[in-house]
Amino acid sequence: MGSKQQYAPRQQATIPLATSRFYSTEEVKLTGINKYFSGVLGFFVLSFSAHASAQEVALRHALDGKAQDALATLVLRFNDSVKGHGRVVLQDARSFDNKHTLPLLALLNADDSVNFFNARPAFMPLHKLMRDYGQPLNPDIFYPQILDAVADSTGQPQALPMGMSLPVLLINRKQVPSAAKTIDLAPRTWHDVQNLAGTLSDHGVKCPLTSSRFAWVHLENIASQHGEQMDIRTGRSEKVKANNLMNVKHLALLASWEKSRYFEYFGPDAEANQRFLQGECAMITGESSLYVAARAAGMDVSIAPLPFYEDAYGAQRDKVLPDGAALWVLPGQPKAANALAARFVSYLLQPDVQKEWVRASGSLPMTPEALNALRESGMPAALADAAERRLAASRGDSTRMRPGTLRDHLHLALNEQVALVWSTPLSAKQALDTTTLRANSPVSSKSTTKAARRRK
Repeated sequence: MGSKQQYAPRQQATIPLATSRFYSTEEVKLTGINKYFSGVLGFFVLSFSAHASAQEVALRHALDGKAQDALATLVLRFNDSVKGHGRVVLQDARSFDNKHTLPLLALLNADDSVNFFNARPAFMPLHKLMRDYGQPLNPDIFYPQILDAVADSTGQPQALPMGMSLPVLLINRKQVPSAAKTIDLAPRTWHDVQNLAGTLSDHGVKCPLTSSRFAWVHLENIASQHGEQMDIRTGRSEKVKANNLMNVKHLALLASWEKSRYFEYFGPDAEANQRFLQGECAMITGESSLYVAARAAGMDVSIAPLPFYEDAYGAQRDKVLPDGAALWVLPGQPKAANALAARFVSYLLQPDVQKEWVRASGSLPMTPEALNALRESGMPAALADAAERRLAASRGDSTRMRPGTLRDHLHLALNEQVALVWSTPLSAKQALDTTTLRANSPVSSKSTTKAARRRK
């Protein structure tokens, strides 16, 4: 995702010639003056088509359910407001065949780039798009922790963080046997989770616990909660340290759970979400926005903050890192389309628009204005206060991994190594040592990227 990465050349959109939709050569006989006016008409038809095409903004996504409906509604309203000046067109990444043809906008988690584009393309910084096309974007409007998820080294937003979540633990109450109803369904620590998973397993639950977004939940957030610095910055140099004590301890615990059938691993990204929504697993660690999807599916679910190790010195359970889908900009489009995209981003930042989006998608509010709008619409005060406390925390001491090439390499290397932890005698320490080495090695990272593409 770094700016130096290249991607396949864009296939130029073809401008359709006038067809029977406009006229039929069998119905109109061209002679003399008719040929002249037909030529003039054809010129204007082609010019209009080219102009309209230049201002058609493709937005690729992989949403479903209420979030997909909400995005479609917002796009329709925006298109009505700019009628005659272009339109935003949605593309579903799961059914779009020619993925090498890049859209202008993409709403995605950076880990899903290969699924969206069959590659990892370079992105245009959002702040540059907004500045160049007359839509100023002040980074101070965002909650500090929301901005931190998409900020570059200067604190400017690289993307619009409209699909952020917090890492949480969700529990499907239907999966809890009646004989175990007295157990605590709000575990605070990972030891509590182990006891709960063991109880569920003893009562015949085949998949007590699973996880989505493994690297974010079980590497980055574990490090953040327990004061372990993963992102090592020295001047312009940036390295990653994945093999710290707490991460090794945690991965070793998960490996023991996997062998005991307390934990099932379905993949590094969002593969486990459907397993949980279909009732296959009793618990899942993942994105807080999944709660909305679970409720929409008619599930009786409880939600708890991500557990932690309370015996670790200085541990802070609530020091978790928002992350998730953001609206990214891809370069190489006509200026008129870029200008329309900038207007669309400004539209999405309106408080009423954000309120509607957050309520439907379960994503975190990007700005205080959006949270205030949610309060006014009836959001429980305790929930709103808790969200504000975390999102408003200063990013002055941030050591989180910034979006970019290094974080991509870290996730790819970790994905390969944890798969070996589950299937071979490889220890957690060995896996994280190799992850650290490969993430910091450009040569190894390139080979890891190719391996990831082959798996896809």
